[in-house]
Formats: sequence, C-alpha cells, structure tokens
Amino acid sequence: MSSVVDWYFRRIAFPLPEEDNRNQIPTGHRRPRSVNLPNSITLIRIFSIPLLMWILSSGRFSSVNGEKELLASALFIAASMTDGIDGYLARKRGQITTMGILLDPLADKLLIAAAFITLVQLNPSLVPAWIAVIVIGREFLVSGLRSIAASEGFTIEASELGKFKMVVQIVSVVAVILDHRWKELAIYSHYIFPIHWIAYVAIWFMVFVSLVSAIDYFVAFWSKIDRRVVKSRRRRAFILSRRRKPVPPQADRDVATTT
Repeated sequence: MSSVVDWYFRRIAFPLPEEDNRNQIPTGHRRPRSVNLPNSITLIRIFSIPLLMWILSSGRFSSVNGEKELLASALFIAASMTDGIDGYLARKRGQITTMGILLDPLADKLLIAAAFITLVQLNPSLVPAWIAVIVIGREFLVSGLRSIAASEGFTIEASELGKFKMVVQIVSVVAVILDHRWKELAIYSHYIFPIHWIAYVAIWFMVFVSLVSAIDYFVAFWSKIDRRVVKSRRRRAFILSRRRKPVPPQADRDVATTT
C-alpha cells in the first residue's frame, strides 16, 4: 500500500521535473504539467477559502474558549503563507505555467475578499461594509489596470507598497478575528496585550495603505500609457511626413508650363 501511495505522489500528484512524463515524451520535448506542486499549493489556498468562511460563519465551533477564532486565524495565516511558497517553488523548480500565472493572483484576491466579507458579518463594529467595499474595489481596480496593460503590451509589476499592503491585511484580518473573542489578553502579571486596539489601528492603517497602493498602481499605469500614446503619435507623424505628394500627370505639367 505504501508503495502505491509513493508512486501516486511521485508520478501523478507532485512529479519531479526530471521524472515528469519520462517514458511518454522524448527528451528535449518535455512539457511541464499544469497541475504541478506550486499549482497544487495554489489550489489548496483556493479550497481553504470556503473552509475559512464555514468556520467563521457556522455554529459548529464555539467561541467560549476561542477555538473558532484560533482555528480560523491559523487557517488564514497558513493560507496566506502559501502565497509566497508556491511562487518560490515555481521559480526554483522551473515550473511556471499559464495555469499558475492565472490562479495565483486570483487565489490572493478571493482569499482577501472572502475574509473581509465574512468579517463584516462576524465583527461589524470593526469592519463595516464600506471597508470591505474599499478593499475589494481596490483589488478589482488593480486587476483591471493589469489587464489593460497586458493588452497594450506591457506589465505592471507588484510594488513594494503592494506587498506591504498584503502583510498589513494579514495582520488586520487576524486581529479582527481574535477581537471577536478577546478584547485584551493578559500575558504576564500586569502586562496586557491590547487586541482590540491593535485590530482597530490595523484596520484603519490597512484602508490607508490600500488607497495609497491603488493610487500608486494607477500612476504607474497612466505614466506608461501616456508614454505609449506619445510614441504612437510621433511614429504616426513621422510616417505622414515621409509620404510624397502626388505628382501631376505629364500632360497637366506641360499645360501649366505653356500657360
């Protein structure tokens, strides 16, 4: 039984690059599998989204001892960490595929959107609906700008501000989830960990960073679009200036000279 399981994971689920379709595709014509290890991790992140929403929304887990909040926080942190793991493995193993390029940003946006929509129901005092609209709207804006940029032939790389925004979102989501059970947590003697104030500050700071990041992406997009339009106009003017004026027929020129 163990040999069958080992064969499945080595050959079907998570094949190594050098063992991928060795007996079926000739050497020099190997193609990477669409569902490789990095893409499988991305799919796990997507499948964890309904599980996270179920844990936070259902009454199956109790908040008396904080098991709901601790389980949801651990699941969200683990799902967020896979965002960096799948990208690192894809570059390390040379398994960057079209499926991964499509699913990775989609999984990130689905995870953040699902988390904030659920928090509106779980803890509306800290996460009102308009905050969720700003966060999700920012994700739609960035996706739209990147789609337009791709259609124009250039890409908008993820900025350091955008990566920092993701870290702030993780902290704010976890703090709001824990705030549902504990407003403050005694650590040692008279030292108290103010969960409520951390969640409050993190949410407002996250909104600020999201808006600034959206403006940063828009400015980068507009500057590239503007330069492309200027180059297009110059090229069009150059082409027009190179055109020769039509030469009149020989008969018309003879008449013009005699007159």
